[in-house]
Amino acid sequence: MKEKFDSLVTHLLDSGFFLEEAVEVLEKELIARAMERTKKNRSAASKLLGIHRNTLQRKLVQYKMETAKVRRKPPRQAEALRARLRSKAK
Repeated sequence: MKEKFDSLVTHLLDSGFFLEEAVEVLEKELIARAMERTKKNRSAASKLLGIHRNTLQRKLVQYKMETAKVRRKPPRQAEALRARLRSKAK
């Protein structure tokens, strides 16, 4: 394993890759494969990668691998929840 990694590093340096580019290529490939293995389950993919789910989401958007999907409660549910919280705070 170490020999393969050493040869990869040598190849990247000889090819003129900058560190930032190499990190991006590695991150994108790891994320793509984790998402593939987990059938696009972000929670499972983040556990596989050892990163927080929010970090995975940010990187998916950053690398334009997936658009952000923000789940929000319907307005009536959200308003009812806010009202309950306000009444409890009093």
